[in-house]
Amino acid sequence: MNANEIRQKFLKFQEKHGHKIIPPAPLVLENDPTTLFTGSGMQPLLPYLLGQPHPEGTRLTDSQPSMRLQDIEDVGDPRHTTVFEMLGNWSLGDYFKKEQIENFFEFLTQEVGLDPQKIYVTCFIGNEKYGIPKDTEAAEIWQEVFEKAGVEAQIVEIGSAKQGDERGINPGERIFFYDDKENWWSRGGGIETTPLGDPCGPDSEVFYDFGEDKQDLEKYGKSHPASDGARFMEIGNQVFMQYKRNQDGTFSELEKKNVDFGGGLERITAASIDSCDVFKISLLKPIVEKLEAISHKDYDNNTDEMRIIADHLRGAYLLAAQGLVPSNKAQGYALRRLVRRAILKALDLGIGQEFLGEILPVVEENYQDLSDDILPNRKNVLDILTKEEIAFRKTLNKGVKELKKLGADQELTGAELFKLQDTYGFPLELSVEEAYKRNIKLSKNYQAEFEEALAEQRERSKTASKGMFKGGLADTGDQTVKYHTACHLLLAALQKVIDPTISQKGSNLTPERLRFDFNVDHKLTPEELAEVERLVNDWIAADLPVVFAEYEKDYAFDELHAHGSFRDRYPDRVTVYAVGFGTPEDAPDTIEQIISMEICGGPHVERTGQLGRFKITKEESSSAGVRRIKAVLESN
Repeated sequence: MNANEIRQKFLKFQEKHGHKIIPPAPLVLENDPTTLFTGSGMQPLLPYLLGQPHPEGTRLTDSQPSMRLQDIEDVGDPRHTTVFEMLGNWSLGDYFKKEQIENFFEFLTQEVGLDPQKIYVTCFIGNEKYGIPKDTEAAEIWQEVFEKAGVEAQIVEIGSAKQGDERGINPGERIFFYDDKENWWSRGGGIETTPLGDPCGPDSEVFYDFGEDKQDLEKYGKSHPASDGARFMEIGNQVFMQYKRNQDGTFSELEKKNVDFGGGLERITAASIDSCDVFKISLLKPIVEKLEAISHKDYDNNTDEMRIIADHLRGAYLLAAQGLVPSNKAQGYALRRLVRRAILKALDLGIGQEFLGEILPVVEENYQDLSDDILPNRKNVLDILTKEEIAFRKTLNKGVKELKKLGADQELTGAELFKLQDTYGFPLELSVEEAYKRNIKLSKNYQAEFEEALAEQRERSKTASKGMFKGGLADTGDQTVKYHTACHLLLAALQKVIDPTISQKGSNLTPERLRFDFNVDHKLTPEELAEVERLVNDWIAADLPVVFAEYEKDYAFDELHAHGSFRDRYPDRVTVYAVGFGTPEDAPDTIEQIISMEICGGPHVERTGQLGRFKITKEESSSAGVRRIKAVLESN
């Protein structure tokens, strides 16, 4: 069974069980300063898991493309990828553990066809300090499910993953209790770091067993579901949000309990073909086969290079197909990094010529099942990324010239070698190889010097962009929420002062400022900017209510005339946020009273008076026909 078939089977299966299929969020995020990309299936659903009603109801499902750049250094092993697709289903105060566990087991065994004897699960062992009991409910449901399938399923307590490495598995054991490092979900991680007021709870992870012959005792110790190594692979995780953390640090049961399920499409597909190597599934194997043909080398002896190239070019394709272009900032830099790392690994395979034009059509073929709504820029991907390849190969040539200059009269230090890599993208291995070819001396400790420079750069990067590259959740802090609402007021003011047809073309919010892009073909005059700023501050001073309600999408656009930039990408029911009146349907006909009405997922402040004073700090060009405003909110 291939990945496209499994994706469709999952969505149809969930639809049969009453779930509404919702469109996936884009990989490239707006209004989220904490992460460059959508990093999980539940990330776009966070406001609804935190209590906001979803327009499509209480049972939802989707398949969400996701990217986690923190895994980039792990790519090369059989299971890590920077980009992946997460199958998801959610219950928002509807069904809970029993229905979720039974349905997922049915999907795996009946729809995908996995052998139930190869499925193992983990549950939460509990925490006495915080009065949270062992999740015996989930464990007993699993035991009943396995026994109905004719599978012996003993329940055992392991505790920590390290203890499991020492203990291993005994015959008949199938359901394992672990501590909060393995089987607890909160936005803060473990129990101790669960944010106050947040929903949280135990999770139950599902693993596929590829067989005892995949166990590596010397390297990883005895295998068990939460262990490292190739024997067990996690293929799904069910989070049961049943607690909240109180102001005094204790935990209490939620009245409204949620289920958040995420299952890796690539990993479930790998299990379906009984291969612990995800690069042998339908979404990746054709890329590897094309690399074998181009390089005249086989995959088994060049796994690291071919896995990295296949993963990175698949990720680059998906990002570019959603409209991203390579650059030296934020998401654009991430895309550039993927392409350049792929090219460097191709050089290791002996591929010196341009080759993206041969690989990208293979990737495109793998994603024909995804609609143009998800990949709106797919027609331009080849042009965008092959231009980047040509430019980078020229950059490599510059690196060679710089190498000659640096080594003309003295030996090369590790710091200089690092500069070649950091500035010109010229990797250490190539520098050393070229130096030997040209009889350029290297300092005695060049490797240690290089590592020291690299460590310093990583630390600077980590400090400067703390949290920026993690695959975590959106920042819903008070200040960012204020800036989100301020964006709505800014758009309304621009439409009133400049042109009623202005629309948002992009935005970026941090706790310190907002950045807002909009379609105007001229530089705004000081008078125009002053009037826009005055209007926003007048609306803030009026302390207007900010309210929301749900409507059918067509009604919101055609009857309420709510503003929204991507009509085709919205679900059938949408949330409309309005400023200045009771509900959107109560809206007067004049813009002076309506102020703002936009389709948006939130969150926002309750009244405009909470924002503080709005001040525009800069107005500049963003791209052809698009201007950019930067602004801050100051305390009153």
